[in-house]
Amino acid sequence: MTTARPAAVIILAAGEGTRMKSATPKVLHRIGGRSLVGHALAAARATNPQHLAVVVRHERELVAAHVAEIDPAATIADQDEVKGTGRATECALDALPTDLSGTVLVTYGDVPLLTGATLVDLIARHEGSGSAATVITANLDNPQGYGRIIRDTDGAVAGIVEQKDATEEQRAITEINSGIYAFDAAVLREALGRVGTDNAQGEKYLTDVLGIAREAGRPVGAHLIDDLWQTEGVNDRVQLATLGRELNRRNTERWMREGVTIVDPATTWIDVDVTIGRDATILPNTQLLGATTIGAGATIGPDTTLTDTEVGERAEVKRTEANLAEIGPEASVGPFSYLRPGTVLGAKGKIGGFVETKNAQIGDGAKVPHLTYAGDVTIGEGANIGAGTIFANYDGVAKHHTTVGKHSFVGSDTVIVAPVDIADGAYVAAGSTLTGDVEPGQIAVARGRQKNVDGWVARARAGTKTEAAAQAATEAGTRHTDTAATEPTTHGDEQGRA
Repeated sequence: MTTARPAAVIILAAGEGTRMKSATPKVLHRIGGRSLVGHALAAARATNPQHLAVVVRHERELVAAHVAEIDPAATIADQDEVKGTGRATECALDALPTDLSGTVLVTYGDVPLLTGATLVDLIARHEGSGSAATVITANLDNPQGYGRIIRDTDGAVAGIVEQKDATEEQRAITEINSGIYAFDAAVLREALGRVGTDNAQGEKYLTDVLGIAREAGRPVGAHLIDDLWQTEGVNDRVQLATLGRELNRRNTERWMREGVTIVDPATTWIDVDVTIGRDATILPNTQLLGATTIGAGATIGPDTTLTDTEVGERAEVKRTEANLAEIGPEASVGPFSYLRPGTVLGAKGKIGGFVETKNAQIGDGAKVPHLTYAGDVTIGEGANIGAGTIFANYDGVAKHHTTVGKHSFVGSDTVIVAPVDIADGAYVAAGSTLTGDVEPGQIAVARGRQKNVDGWVARARAGTKTEAAAQAATEAGTRHTDTAATEPTTHGDEQGRA
């Protein structure tokens, strides 16, 4: 049976989160590459709601701007000075159409492991039972801090009591309220109008809606789930880290079941928006972050961090940091490479050890093997950049671009002072400092001619170990020359005759 679209999903994200002890609003803290409220929005959107509202208050502008960035269609609802989840939900309803009818889901912005599939199941249970309200519940060994589910003698949900309002007998109950509900829209709106603030917290509780519905003779249901992690909220940084580890465990396990080899899941971190092809291998101490994509058969790691980076099939990337880069199929990168935004490495290309690139287009089969900075450069197919080359792209005011043509060769220890155009099929001699263009078929030599000054050490470094070594070497060389001059040359003559 196809589950109907909910009329609305309401995400409560107005809390201050004081236990986080942070200048950042709690719901903007991140795990798995998304903010907590980002996870809530993704789960909500999986139900295909007609409307989606996020209730904000603490650091309102920051939270509202973030929601608008990741889900522009979401409605922002402002909670007023009246506290409580009931009032927050009421403020959301006030921001939605007045003729709203059907099922309304209420979730929280700090429950990041809740899935869209669970919300879909909640809707099916709620609508299939004809309930006025249905709450997700779970049994916890330690229910401290949670509202308790109160059931009548028939096992039906009679209500929910908050921890601070519960009796000792009620606190012994292990079935807890997750805070995640499905309501009939009309029942919810009418009941909230009757909810007061006469409780230990002086707040308008959403949980009171269930008791009001029961008093009116409307059935209230529960959707008990076994996956307790989906009910866990974040209140401090310890819980943030705990849920982050669990989310990552689930994510790495999912990819292994999809045919990816992860050698050490405990040291591998994969964000939820990453995609990995089959038969890829992820080695220890690797982080795949943001919207990174890894092609089939690629090998990543060890000790590698890729952010928003695309890696082609069968490529190899080790001990590398890359951000907003593209690595082509069968290319190799590392070790100890740093690929900055705008780096594009072609198929079967190479970026080797201790190389930094930025805004660099490196063609198919081209190589930048060692100890090089390549910024603002286009390197053609099959070109080779020698060790220690520096593309000097910045003059203190502006950045300038260099082009190295196809199958050209730049010798080791070269400085190319941009802008420079090295044509296809050209050479640059090692040790050059290049300031001008090179035409096809030319070799550019831009270095001073070597000059050896006889006797300089004896004059300038007299009495040093260096001078003594030079003197000894000179004398040895003289003896060798004298001996060679007196030896017969029969063997040499024989070679000459041969």
